[in-house]
Amino acid sequence: MKVASEGDATFVFEKSVEMDNEPTNFEEPKEKLIPQDKGEELTSDKKTRGLVRGTYRFTADSLKKKVRLSEFISEKVITGVAFLTITIIVLIFLFVFRETLPLFRQHSQKVTTTAQVQEQYGSDEGAGRNAGNQEVYGITKDSITSADNSRETIEPGNNEGRVIFPDKATFKGLWGKEWMPVSDKPRYGLMPLILGTFKISILAILFAAPLAILAALFSAAFSPKWLREIIKPAIELLAGFPSVVIGFFALMVMASVFQNFFGYSTRLNAFVGGIAMALAAIPIIFTMTEDVMTAVPESYKEASLALGASKWQTAFYVTLPAATPGIFAAILLGIGRIFGETMIALMATGNAALISMNPFESVRTLSATIGAEMAEVVFGDTHYSVLFLIGSLLFIFTFALNAFAEFYVKGKMVARFQGRIA
Repeated sequence: MKVASEGDATFVFEKSVEMDNEPTNFEEPKEKLIPQDKGEELTSDKKTRGLVRGTYRFTADSLKKKVRLSEFISEKVITGVAFLTITIIVLIFLFVFRETLPLFRQHSQKVTTTAQVQEQYGSDEGAGRNAGNQEVYGITKDSITSADNSRETIEPGNNEGRVIFPDKATFKGLWGKEWMPVSDKPRYGLMPLILGTFKISILAILFAAPLAILAALFSAAFSPKWLREIIKPAIELLAGFPSVVIGFFALMVMASVFQNFFGYSTRLNAFVGGIAMALAAIPIIFTMTEDVMTAVPESYKEASLALGASKWQTAFYVTLPAATPGIFAAILLGIGRIFGETMIALMATGNAALISMNPFESVRTLSATIGAEMAEVVFGDTHYSVLFLIGSLLFIFTFALNAFAEFYVKGKMVARFQGRIA
């Protein structure tokens, strides 16, 4: 449509298009110049079979691009905040990785001891000093020297005259089975921490996923509208509970109840921690699964019901398979939530770095190790760098899991709904 102005009248080019039965065949549009008064309202003329006509009034002022100062400022502020947020996140990751790098730098340091000198008052010619620079009375200096020379110095491994690495984490040591960072011989084996984290995650997802998926299926396919408006906010309200509240509930209530019911000896263990973690993961899995099931096209359900299937058959054999990629993505996000949880793992798992397949024994997770030991570690020490290495492992795992769920799984779900894949 074209607009032209002449004097006080605005001319509108009206296009009339005749359509045949074939949607791909169109006649060339015919243009007609119609004068209109400026005060005339928007009109629409008759629509006949195969003929579409309409007239619209445009003025020169309405076609000008208007720039409002408030909109311009709002746009720039939103853009700046977005870039600032991304920059802060990237800087945090760079800081974590930078603090991990000293762990991989080969450096040696010699062990030195510092003797404390006691304060002296007056002097005594008959007093002597031993190797610890302590004042000794009644013994001559020669006897002290001979006694110190004859004393045997015992060092672990007979390291006399060698360069010692007293607190060094090697690649082989990081794959060890012992986590004992505070010791005469520190050991930084990450294997019990990794296995403990996976044990907690598996137990939690085995409990959370079925409950959340079935609750979402009921909410999306069977519940009436008024009941759905109660169920969904009630379950999502659980996501607003602080982790420390869930951990405290597991510590004081769940641990005692499960111990009395199952009769195991260790009160805080992987099973208690897994159930507590599941309470934190259920809202995430439920919300995403319910949204995915609601997004399944109604034509799928109507076609199933038209073929004689019941509501239960439609839900389990049509709605659930169609939403499978989205459900899988929800489970992955739930695992990421469990994998990085700190307070619940710190309060309900027992915090014992053990390698065991028994779910009723205490475990120690990666995130709980950071939370428990970071406040007491020496800055720049090997233990300090190992804790940042654990943080890097957590970041890499959760980032890869969320990226896979967001880009690959959701992409397959959208492609399935659009009919590009079966």
